[in-house]
Amino acid sequence: MQIRHLKSIIPQADSPQRVTALAWSQNNQKLAVVGLDRVVQLFDETGERKDRFATKPGDPKAAKSYYICGLAFSPDSTKLAVAQSDNAVFVYRLGLEWGEKKSIVNKFIQAAEITCLTWPKEQPNALVFGLADGKVRVGNLKTNKAATLYQTDSCVVSAASSVDGNAIITGHLDGSINRFFFDDGISGASQGKFATHQCAPIALSWGESVVASGSDRVVVFYDQEGRVMQEFDYSRDDEEQDFTVAEFSPSGQSVVLGSYNRFHVYNYIGSTGQWEEAPLKTIENFYTVSAISWKPDGSRLVAGNMCGAVELFDCCLRRSRYKGKFEFTYVSPSQVIVKRLSTGSRIVLKSHYGYEIQKVNIFRDQYLIANTPDTLLMGDLATCKLSEIPWQGSGQEKFYFENPAVCMVFNAGELSLVEYGVNEVLGSCRTEHMSPHLISVRLNERKNEEDVKRVAYLIDLQTISVLDLNSSVTLATINHDSRIDWLELSGKANKLLFRDKKRQLHLYDIPSQTRSTLLNFCSYVQWVPNSDVVVAQSRGNLCIWYSIDSPERVTMFPIKGEVEDIERNDGKTEVIVDEGVNTVSYTLDEGLIEFGTAIDDKDYERAVALLETLEITPETDAMWKSLSQMALKDRNLTIAERCFAALGDVARTRYLHQVNIAAIAVAAESPLPPTDHYSIKARLAILDKQFKVAEAIYLEQGKIEEAMEMYQELHKWNLSIKVAEAKNHPELDTLKRNYFQWLIDSGQEDKAGQLKEEEGDLVAAVNLYMKGGMPARAASLLNAHRLTSDTALTERVAAALFKQGLYEKAGELYEKMGGNERALDAYRRGKAFRAAVDLARAVFPQEVVKLQEQWGDHLVSQKQMDGAVNHYIEAGRSFKAIEAAIAAKQWKKAVGIVDSLQPQESGKPYFLQLAAHFADVREYSQAEKYYVMAGRPQDAVEMYTKAARWDSAHALATTYMSPEDVAFLYISQARELEAQGKLKDAEKLYLTVNEPDLAINMYKNHKQYDQMIRLVTMYHKDLLVETHIYLAKSLETEGNYKQAEHHYVEGKDWKSAINMYCANNMYEEAYRVAKAHGGPNSAKQVAYLWARSLGGESAVKLLSKFGLLDAAIDFATENGAFDFAFELSRFADKHKLADVHYKHAMFLEDEGKFKEAEQAFVLAGKPKEAILMYIHNEDWDASLAVAEAYDQGSIPEVLIGQARVSFERKEFSKAESLLLRAQRPELAIKFYRDGKMWNEAMRFAKEYLPSKMNELNLEYDRFISGKTDKGMEDIVSTAKLLEQQQEYSRAIDMYLKLTATHTSDYAFLQEFWEKAVELAMKFVPERGNEVVETVCARLIEIKRYEAAADLFAGMEMYKDAIDSYMLAGLWDRAKEMLEYAPKYADYIENAYVAHLKSTGHAEDLVNVDVLAALDMYAQRGEWDKCLETASSQGPEALNKYLVSYCATLIKQKKYDSAVATISKYDVPSSPTNFDLYTRLSREIFQSGSTETISALREMLFKLVHGMSVSPQPGIPPEFETYLFISHLITMKHYCTKKRDLLYFAAKQAISTLRYTKYVPADHAFYAAGEAAKAAGMNNMAFVCWNRFLDISEAIEEGDASMLENADFQNTDVPFDIELPLENMPEAKREEVRDWVLQISLDQKVNQEVDRRECDDCGTSIYDASLSCFNCHAKWEPCVVTGYPVLRNKAKCSACSRPANKDDWNKFVMIERVCPWCGNSQSPQYFAH
Repeated sequence: MQIRHLKSIIPQADSPQRVTALAWSQNNQKLAVVGLDRVVQLFDETGERKDRFATKPGDPKAAKSYYICGLAFSPDSTKLAVAQSDNAVFVYRLGLEWGEKKSIVNKFIQAAEITCLTWPKEQPNALVFGLADGKVRVGNLKTNKAATLYQTDSCVVSAASSVDGNAIITGHLDGSINRFFFDDGISGASQGKFATHQCAPIALSWGESVVASGSDRVVVFYDQEGRVMQEFDYSRDDEEQDFTVAEFSPSGQSVVLGSYNRFHVYNYIGSTGQWEEAPLKTIENFYTVSAISWKPDGSRLVAGNMCGAVELFDCCLRRSRYKGKFEFTYVSPSQVIVKRLSTGSRIVLKSHYGYEIQKVNIFRDQYLIANTPDTLLMGDLATCKLSEIPWQGSGQEKFYFENPAVCMVFNAGELSLVEYGVNEVLGSCRTEHMSPHLISVRLNERKNEEDVKRVAYLIDLQTISVLDLNSSVTLATINHDSRIDWLELSGKANKLLFRDKKRQLHLYDIPSQTRSTLLNFCSYVQWVPNSDVVVAQSRGNLCIWYSIDSPERVTMFPIKGEVEDIERNDGKTEVIVDEGVNTVSYTLDEGLIEFGTAIDDKDYERAVALLETLEITPETDAMWKSLSQMALKDRNLTIAERCFAALGDVARTRYLHQVNIAAIAVAAESPLPPTDHYSIKARLAILDKQFKVAEAIYLEQGKIEEAMEMYQELHKWNLSIKVAEAKNHPELDTLKRNYFQWLIDSGQEDKAGQLKEEEGDLVAAVNLYMKGGMPARAASLLNAHRLTSDTALTERVAAALFKQGLYEKAGELYEKMGGNERALDAYRRGKAFRAAVDLARAVFPQEVVKLQEQWGDHLVSQKQMDGAVNHYIEAGRSFKAIEAAIAAKQWKKAVGIVDSLQPQESGKPYFLQLAAHFADVREYSQAEKYYVMAGRPQDAVEMYTKAARWDSAHALATTYMSPEDVAFLYISQARELEAQGKLKDAEKLYLTVNEPDLAINMYKNHKQYDQMIRLVTMYHKDLLVETHIYLAKSLETEGNYKQAEHHYVEGKDWKSAINMYCANNMYEEAYRVAKAHGGPNSAKQVAYLWARSLGGESAVKLLSKFGLLDAAIDFATENGAFDFAFELSRFADKHKLADVHYKHAMFLEDEGKFKEAEQAFVLAGKPKEAILMYIHNEDWDASLAVAEAYDQGSIPEVLIGQARVSFERKEFSKAESLLLRAQRPELAIKFYRDGKMWNEAMRFAKEYLPSKMNELNLEYDRFISGKTDKGMEDIVSTAKLLEQQQEYSRAIDMYLKLTATHTSDYAFLQEFWEKAVELAMKFVPERGNEVVETVCARLIEIKRYEAAADLFAGMEMYKDAIDSYMLAGLWDRAKEMLEYAPKYADYIENAYVAHLKSTGHAEDLVNVDVLAALDMYAQRGEWDKCLETASSQGPEALNKYLVSYCATLIKQKKYDSAVATISKYDVPSSPTNFDLYTRLSREIFQSGSTETISALREMLFKLVHGMSVSPQPGIPPEFETYLFISHLITMKHYCTKKRDLLYFAAKQAISTLRYTKYVPADHAFYAAGEAAKAAGMNNMAFVCWNRFLDISEAIEEGDASMLENADFQNTDVPFDIELPLENMPEAKREEVRDWVLQISLDQKVNQEVDRRECDDCGTSIYDASLSCFNCHAKWEPCVVTGYPVLRNKAKCSACSRPANKDDWNKFVMIERVCPWCGNSQSPQYFAH
């Protein structure tokens, strides 16, 4: 605890003005201070005075000679108690806010002087004060009277309250300390005398312990039993004086005692249970501390002294900031003040158990979470509610704050709910789904008579649980068939909304446990706040349920956009919809919403008033209904009658009206409420259909007639008769006769039979039961009364039982009649195997085995695996018995059966399952046995490894495992030993498997470096040095320098050892190492570093001792340590100092400090170096200044250097001036000449050095005539000069020296080359051809073809001109040359064709070479152009490219494009195309869409029929087959879309099955089953889908041999089919499995293919077969269904395709066209 002075609240006075009392309010807002002036001053928490008032004497007539001995605020901070020495205690009401009117609310006048005061914070009406006569009294604020708590014989000198506010403790003048508890002994602690102190305990306080002190200057801490815990004795400290006050912090874990100028602070150490003294706080000139008060939040301490000063101190253990938004002040280990920096608001976080708060987090800037070792604290900063619960967390907890009233804590799959402000866990549940949308908590959010606290959560993704948090009872468990993605309870927690992944919205009513679906698609749903109204969005509709009790009543209206939120405020409810650009509000009917509130408040009149203002709609109708139910429940009959009238329920309205009239009459006769009268209660019970209750009410009142009349009015004669029988009514017989006759007349023979049975007329009863369709009741009667001797009657009953499927009862009767075969058959059908077996054992022993197996199969189908085992054993079906035993977890039986198998290997499929079981139950030997028998010993090794049974694992491993697996085993075991600290054993294992690296790493991790080096030396000698270095660095980091030095030296890195010692100021050690291992130079360097660390004369002495002074100076200058070098050079000779200056100058020059470098050069006696430095840096003024001052001979050098730079910068005038000043004009000529500035050089030479002119002219001529270094401008200027001199031949040569290497400006080159040609033609004609050829060749090189061609043409070089024009692409110009050279016509034509081919100009090529153009189109993939062009070139050309294009499309699997292309060109019937058509057809059948198959049908129709409806000759017959397949598939697709044609679709799909060699078999059977199911052909659907499942399993296994063909034997459905590579989607297969399983239980389905009789031989054959397997008769397929066309057939008048007449007529009646050719047709009523 740290105490830091903050400010002075009241300054110290010059004279004694003792502060007599201080007190803080419990809400931390007010501080009360009083001194000898008896004026109470009130300050705020910052120490600013806000108010003051003068106290009043106990006796107004007495003089004001009293003083204030105590102040205390009430627990609610609204009152202040003032204890006065004039025997009075006043209680003032101050209020919570500043400025409220003050008043005296209590006054306690006592018989003795009051000495002290305390107000326990848990006793708002109990104020405790001590008196001088030894009494301790309590003032009751309610009665304004005081009572004595206990009486002592010694003056009370001090009083204090416990930290929890439930007890007080007082100190007395005789040293005694007494204690009192307000809990009437509940705490179990002793009351009365607590302890005896050595002196009067003037300073007394109570926290974790009781502390007492006084004039003896000894601080004593007492435990809760009054025993001395610790003493702190200051009696021998001369500066210490009496202790005057003591005050515990609010947490009770710190205490401050005041004396003279001193504050003693003690802190409680929870781990040791001891008090520890903090550093003494001394404040000079504070004098005696007279009063202390600790702020309730623990953050401030205020102290007063004898001089009237009041000082404010800050008290805390530490402070920290959290995310820049909050400040945490730890005022004690168990108490933290959390302050929001933005607003200054604070909350005190305190552990009620006194545990240390270890970590504090704030989530969402509102919710606070803190941890202690054994508890978890959480709070809401907005409501200032805190909770603390016992918690042993893992540190992995997740917190959720979506509900403002409760904190959700998720840890290890368990959800705990904590209500803010409650110090216990509200409830917990197990769930793995912690999304805020998947948990809903409701805590008394609406008005309820009962405490409603419920949570809804997911057990798994498809199961919701609703838990009552008060009773921990599960109210509902909701199983759903789809994943749930949102749920929320209503405000009253009686209804649950939830939505699944299919976007379906459901409502679950918890009291009635009923579920209803609200929407099939829902994108948004929410309860309207504070109501039971639901708002949801379904696509473009907004749906509102104003009365959710009637979910079918929904209000819907269209909206645009998506619902974002619901806002409800100011009596208005709006739905916010985002429409993209803006948001729109839709207002709900607040009246309808308010209705729900009125219902909750049970304000039924208001609810009626609300509803009467509304029109009758589905919503208001539902509300009237809800109100009626509530009114009836609360017996408000008038309201209920009004509701039923509004609902139009005339019967209930009339009934309630009569009840209300009766109630009025009853009210007039009886003072009791009408609803308590028996007649009203009975009528209401009847209305509620609680007839037994009504009967009981009547009978209690002796109203038998009324009870009977009630039942008779309800036509419940039997109940009326029972009442009559019970009460011996005289009309009983008449009632019975009338009732029996009425039953017969109304056809209720069953009830009449029951009546006869009761009367004992059993045969009549049996006959009536039979007549009433109740043979089971008749059979029971026969058996019960042994009437089976009546054979005819028994036979009739048994037949009726058999007919109704009651086989077991029928079998019993058959058996009794001796019909054993019929009985056995009945037992079998009824699955009554026990009776069947008993009968078979007696009569049909040969059937027992078969029955036992069937019994076992039945039990397995019923999931009764354990029961099936014995039956399979009895039947000798061992494998089935094993499977059942394993499924039933009867492992011992399974083992017994497996072990008894012969041969034993036959049980191999079950060995792994048995082994896995025994491994799970840790029967390892058994598990090993079966793993080995199963051929999986590696699994056994893995089992032993997981069980840490290394020996067993090794024994198996060496036998069965590879060396790699053995290595893995040893390494795992070694790591186990390493973890146990058995390093040597672990090393042996590592080395055994040749893994020394792992052993080395092990020793490294355990810091056993010697062992590590030993192994590295043995196994990795090449890494020994590297290892030494690594260890040395590690040891250096640890501070183990000697060991580090050893490894550095061993690693031959002694320099690192030296650096280590130098870095740690251990230069002597570094010098030793350097001298021993590094030689003289190293030792010198270390000595230098050593000297640098010493400095001054000590460094000189050290270096002189080693004779290294000069060397050190040199080393210092080389390393830039010039201050040190100058320091050393003072003790050396002058030459050394100059050398240092020179090196310093060089260093400064490198650093760019030129002015300082200049001074250093001058001090070194080397000004020339300074001049050169400035010249180098082109600082000419500075260099001249130095030269003029120190070295006159260097001036010309400076000028020359400046001139050279000026030339480089093209400042020629300045350069010339500088060189003339330096008297070096020849250098100017040199610079111009070097710069190729010959004119300037000649000008300057002519002006200043005429003698150099001749030499310059000669050099210029050599430059011009030379072959190198000749620029383009020079060549041109020279050529022009030669041209002017009429040296044309030389000028031509000069022009021709221009080449592309000189410039990229080809126009420039062309200009001067043509100039050369022009000169040659004009002036040197003999060179004409030569120059033209040269120039043309160069023009061609730079691609100036046209210019070259023109020159060639001008020289009549036509071949070259043609070539040049062709190169330029000027084919017309090239052809113009044919006028002059016609012999080149073929040459140009061939070149042009080659050009078009190479450039891809197919459009132009068409006009020249059509076939070449077509090939080009094909190569470029421009098939549309290719085919269009080819179509104009005849069928052969078209056919060729059509085939090529379609083959490409087939490779690319673009079958639809191929079909469309072929159809576009009328399907050429060339035989060369047939292979293509065949491949295309088969590919489309295998993977084409229905649309593609439809297009294929059109293509094949054109191929087979051409442009007519009759088949073309020469077309192979298989195309007729392909056409019919595509026809059936297309027709099936078309018919499926029309309900009237579904029957045809089924037959077409079934007919397709005969072509499963061409179409995928699984798809064909699936489609056939689907179509048959849709058409109601369940037999065929079952067979087809069963076959589909067989094919799917074969695809999974990759083996077609497992397929059976029993269902399609002797049909034309092929058996030998090719299996598809991939299965259909699992969802479809699962759907089929479910349907097949369901339909297999339906005995109405034959489960075989439809059959018919062959027209020729009468054999029963497959209905859809086109041939008879017996007589081989054949039929044509029907064009409508694909089924065989039988005798009654019809034909299309256009295409003559046959069809069954009935199918034809039905199809044509609907579609009016032929399904084959599409021509218009009519029904035919005469067979063809």
